[in-house]
Amino acid sequence: MIVLYIILALLAAFFAVILVRAARFKPKAEEAKTYEDIEFDRERAVSNLQQLVRCKTVSRKDHEGEDDAEFEKLVGLLPKLYPAVYSHCELTRFPDRGLLFAWKGRKTGAPAVLMAHYDVVPVEGQEWQKDPFSGVIEDGVLWGRGSLDTKVTFSGILTAADHLISSGFTPEHDIYMAFSGGEEVNGPGAAHIVDWFEAQGITPELVLDEGGAVVENVFPGVKASCGMIGIAEKGQVNIRYTVSSGGGHASAPAPVTPIDRLARAVIRLQEHPFRFHLTKPVADMFDTLGRHSSFLYRMIFSNLWCFSGLLNLICRKSGGELNALVRTTVAFTQMQGSAAHNVLPAEASMVSNLRLNPEDSVESAVEYVKKTISDEKIQLDTFMTMQPSRISRTDVPGYEIVKNAVEGTWRGCIASPYLMVQCSDSRHYGRISDRVYRFSAMHMTKEERGLIHGANERVTVEEIGHAAEFFIRIIRQC
Repeated sequence: MIVLYIILALLAAFFAVILVRAARFKPKAEEAKTYEDIEFDRERAVSNLQQLVRCKTVSRKDHEGEDDAEFEKLVGLLPKLYPAVYSHCELTRFPDRGLLFAWKGRKTGAPAVLMAHYDVVPVEGQEWQKDPFSGVIEDGVLWGRGSLDTKVTFSGILTAADHLISSGFTPEHDIYMAFSGGEEVNGPGAAHIVDWFEAQGITPELVLDEGGAVVENVFPGVKASCGMIGIAEKGQVNIRYTVSSGGGHASAPAPVTPIDRLARAVIRLQEHPFRFHLTKPVADMFDTLGRHSSFLYRMIFSNLWCFSGLLNLICRKSGGELNALVRTTVAFTQMQGSAAHNVLPAEASMVSNLRLNPEDSVESAVEYVKKTISDEKIQLDTFMTMQPSRISRTDVPGYEIVKNAVEGTWRGCIASPYLMVQCSDSRHYGRISDRVYRFSAMHMTKEERGLIHGANERVTVEEIGHAAEFFIRIIRQC
């Protein structure tokens, strides 16, 4: 009986700790902030973006399929669209379509780097309701390839700078506006710019590129909109799995065919996913947004020392972005076998795209795949590899600048760190700074996020204005 009482007392103490920690897990107290309204020519911002969208700056792996004249057309438009920037800032052009505008500040010190890319993905094979390069506006929406990714931020940065220069504003420290014309094909334009910064011994206080956005319904139990600021991004590795055999007629198959082996490999990787990792970007996100969640979820996020296994199960079952935040993911994207329905393939292959958690590397991920499939008959080859990025700090002025601009532009949203599951040009800047952030300056619905790289890409006129306003707020703090 005494043992039973002890067990009951321990259970009561355990649940008391859980409940008390959940009750105390509330939003951190912050000093109340007031934000002034920003006045500028929003119609001009919209008109400028229209003209940029009409430039068919489509980048391709096969550069012979690109139209250099369209890229030069866009660059040639910039002096007309942003005359104050051209009269006041020095432009340096780098190989592989890199552009760098230098805006001198009043004092020496660590500069800010504002990034975007002006190339876009192809539209072939997609069914568009509007001409993808017309820049047409209907019902408050601007249609066109690149309107979201990322000509809206490209134009937003230049619109903000042009407005502030015309108003007589000079930033406290230097500001660089760095643009790439080959991000969509992992081109080296951005890397050339980083090489130049490195050679000059420049360490930015703030680097800001595309990434998160203001979104809704992305975190369990949180009803408010959330401004997701990426402080790191996952890496990637593509693996090709190849099995060879003697082929033959399908009427008399061997005990194990090449496709059998590949299918078993798929199942083994599905049944044995990569380990759950609670890295700093995700832990910071849980700590920030979890405090705004419902009490049930606050019990989980305030007691991850106890409920990490439950969280792992929730992530695995839900899949999608939540699962991608806590582990390296494996997505099988291509498969090839015989050309005929009744012929066994002499060679079968498939490809998986792995997005690497910051705790993993290209090498460790490939080794895990090899060990998990455990089949020496399957040859593994890797291509298009990128290591996970450096994790940026959140306890520095650079992060606060971005946070303030997010919360000032989209009032009532909760700014939070997070792990970006896609890749961007900003990864190159980890060489020279631990203050690299990823935020696309827009409020985006789930539907709009799905339009990126897809048919009928479009952005609201309101968010075109918000993008420029956001960068005005950024620049004023630099």
